[in-house]
Amino acid sequence: MEDVARAADVSPATVSRCINRPEMVREDRRLRIRAAIAELGYVPHGAARALASKRSMTIGALFPRLNSLLFGSFIAPLQRRLHAEGYTLVVSSSDYDPTTEQQQISSLVSNGIDGLVLIGTSHDPEVFQLLERKAIPFVLTWAWDQDYPHPQIGFCNASAAAAVANYLLDIGHRRVGMISGPARGNDRAGARIRGARRALAARGCELEDRNLVESPFDIREGSKAFARLMRQPDPPTAVLCGSDVFAIGALFEARRLGLSVPEDVSVTGFDDTDLASCIVPALTTLRTPRSEMAEVTAAYLLDRLAGRKTGAHQLETELIVRESSAPPGR
Repeated sequence: MEDVARAADVSPATVSRCINRPEMVREDRRLRIRAAIAELGYVPHGAARALASKRSMTIGALFPRLNSLLFGSFIAPLQRRLHAEGYTLVVSSSDYDPTTEQQQISSLVSNGIDGLVLIGTSHDPEVFQLLERKAIPFVLTWAWDQDYPHPQIGFCNASAAAAVANYLLDIGHRRVGMISGPARGNDRAGARIRGARRALAARGCELEDRNLVESPFDIREGSKAFARLMRQPDPPTAVLCGSDVFAIGALFEARRLGLSVPEDVSVTGFDDTDLASCIVPALTTLRTPRSEMAEVTAAYLLDRLAGRKTGAHQLETELIVRESSAPPGR
């Protein structure tokens, strides 16, 4: 920093302000400092800055999977919002394994993160004890449970799945099947199953065990699950998928089996990913507020880190009706 200061003919304190609060430095000085930084290849020393400020300026985020377009559409706006305030987002993955999750969180904490984003509500109590002991602000996303004791920014997965089930009932379906992610260790998948079951039961129908298939999140697995449902003697007239990934696999498999969607069977998804409106037939699905959720999640942590009062937020979902659903044809 002293080298940059000499090259730009300013004080080291001015260089520090230019890096951390550029709006406080006159434009002519900012230009000289940035030119000196570029010429000298200067990069601020993260550990030294953390010692001086007692902040690492990093936020951790732990996701169940990283090979997913779904989480990518959340990470990008989260990172943009945090970066605008000078924070770096550090992303990790648990692959739905509780032991791996604890190891990853411990590693993030030991590297001095200032805050943490977690997905869902199914986490070992020791995780929360560690974060509270270290006074690290955290927030749970992608879920909402008003009785849960920890801060959440998300939506009710049970209500969202119930909305899809009620829509299928409204247009005349009574035999409804479901393709879900594994409910064990995944509170979002479990809530979606419960929501669909309750909605059907409330109107005199049932999600029979034979009509529920739990599969890993993969297009091919969605194809296999759909084939399993449709090869039954009395198959469902509609298949409610707990993910657009499953629904896209189901559409591919329907074509391979010679079934017409939605004439022979309706298919619905969940999340309204980019492919949902592009595939043929366009997918009826449940739109989740991923960009808004990312923005509000970032704002929550920034408020906490700045010592401002803030609270949890429940966000709304929206049913998007397209071509893949219709009243039962037979």
